[in-house]
Amino acid sequence: MGLSTHVLDTMHGSPAAGMQVSLFTTRGEVASLVKSFTLNSDGRNPDGLLYDHDSLRQGTYRLVFDVAGYFAAKGVSLPEPNFLNRVSLDFGVAHEDQHYHVPLLVSPWSYSTYRGS
Repeated sequence: MGLSTHVLDTMHGSPAAGMQVSLFTTRGEVASLVKSFTLNSDGRNPDGLLYDHDSLRQGTYRLVFDVAGYFAAKGVSLPEPNFLNRVSLDFGVAHEDQHYHVPLLVSPWSYSTYRGS
């Protein structure tokens, strides 16, 4: 239970190790930073869950992924301006007793997400 994320680099077919990610709580247009972290070698938060079962609350959240910074660090030649700079995912948690997993599949030109398990 809780909240987690996982990022896969679809250009290289690997986890997005080293990508910078920030988690926010949101209330309307106001976003409050909860934490920022760098994805580990498996493309996950090195500290595990973003919120554990006891800490996750009903509400709205935002994950921001530094896509351009990640691909630039990998040596990918990107146009200026980049097609994707940061990917921001706004999502809601309706059930505190369920696990919310927010995966991101990303390349310099596309991304997709879904509610995982």
